[in-house]
Amino acid sequence: MRIFHLSAECYPIAKVGGLADVVGALPKYQNLAGLQAAVVMPFYDRKFTQENEFDTVFQASTLLGTRRLYFEILKEKTDKLGFELYLVKIPGLIDRVEVYQYPDETEQFIAFQIAFLDWISYSQQSPDIIHCHDHHSGLVPFLLQHSKLYTRLANTPTVLTIHNGQYHGSFGWDKLFYLPEIDLSKTGLLDWGGAINPLASAVKCCWRYTTVSPTYLRELSISSNGLEYLFYLEGAKGQGIINGIDTDVWDPNKDPMIPNKFSIKQITKGKQANKEALCSRFDLSPDKPLISFIGRLVGEKGADLLPAAMEESFNEHPGGFNFLVLGAGEKDTETELLELKAFYPEQCNVFIGYDEALAHLIYAGSDFLLMPSRVEPCGLNQLYAMRYGTLPMVRSTGGLIDTVIDFGDEGGYGIRYNHASVEDICHAVTRALSLYGNTKHTQFLCKLMMALDFSWDRSAKEYIDLYKSLNPTL
Repeated sequence: MRIFHLSAECYPIAKVGGLADVVGALPKYQNLAGLQAAVVMPFYDRKFTQENEFDTVFQASTLLGTRRLYFEILKEKTDKLGFELYLVKIPGLIDRVEVYQYPDETEQFIAFQIAFLDWISYSQQSPDIIHCHDHHSGLVPFLLQHSKLYTRLANTPTVLTIHNGQYHGSFGWDKLFYLPEIDLSKTGLLDWGGAINPLASAVKCCWRYTTVSPTYLRELSISSNGLEYLFYLEGAKGQGIINGIDTDVWDPNKDPMIPNKFSIKQITKGKQANKEALCSRFDLSPDKPLISFIGRLVGEKGADLLPAAMEESFNEHPGGFNFLVLGAGEKDTETELLELKAFYPEQCNVFIGYDEALAHLIYAGSDFLLMPSRVEPCGLNQLYAMRYGTLPMVRSTGGLIDTVIDFGDEGGYGIRYNHASVEDICHAVTRALSLYGNTKHTQFLCKLMMALDFSWDRSAKEYIDLYKSLNPTL
């Protein structure tokens, strides 16, 4: 079974969020299960592309409206990631450093999709499944069915995975001419809310779509930034498959990014050693409970609530715990967190930015990981935390509901709360500190979490079953 995954991100080539982690792991596990899965993504001028060798496997030109673009398809030579990696490179358009936030982002992703389709069409590639990820590849299902250029591929099954339904990639009808020749009677399949909406189009045109957790599938018809009715109408095509994690990368027993490796049998000693290294780096006491936050400092993640919630919790529990932040995002939130650090220097520290090795150390050395998300389609951070014996403190939403059971419930091991609010966060902190005081119970919960299976093996099988349902001959 030949699968092409189309994505704007893939770890370790280019990562902004959880999309990269999923696309960097799922194909590898599908290949281990006997598929031929490959990733196709834009070229980025980053460390990975600078340090690895590529073969040029295809060269051609295509049209973006009236603009002729030369493009090439580069393949990483050794398949070192566990799958074939193909990069679409277009000089002056898709050869930059950053993934997003360019003024011609619409043109970038349209050109990426057209170049991919031209390549597999002209080179007589015959994939069994084309698996699109988020809106960046959302026009592909429509173009396969309604552009004369790609009629040979019109019966190729397409799967869409929605990692975040809040982002649609919409653009105005004045840019319709960027698309290759299409059946103009079908433009309603592109439209949502008076604009061309790639995510909406993909939901309409794909054979099946998935979300990264069962609960998020239900939530999309309630909150999806204007696509609620569409998800209600197309609900029968949807399936929720919880993300997995790459247990080779995220393994505290052999993680090269943490100074003290540990197994479930050495959890107490191992976590304390990593906590001491982490606290030493940030001038915090290793003798106090450590609550950490890792993620984008944006409203979607509830990061704007952190300064007020932590200040109130510090006042409620004077000297009772430490708080550490790793992330970047909205400038107001960054400023407020740095002010919190200045006001509580012995209890709080903040790292503005992102550092992969530091993230690993925080998972290994923290006692609790705070996730007050307003929206969390799946969430990977809580899975990483549990793998490293760190108790998650999560708001009940999306995949956090599907993966974290409150320790007060039967079989529970984490902390859950209902609202993205200062009050609920503060209550969760109080519960965490109370739990921390019961050493035996905390150790039991940590061991219970580390023994849970959130590997990609299970999730990869669900995707394979989905693929086979679309093409029973496979």
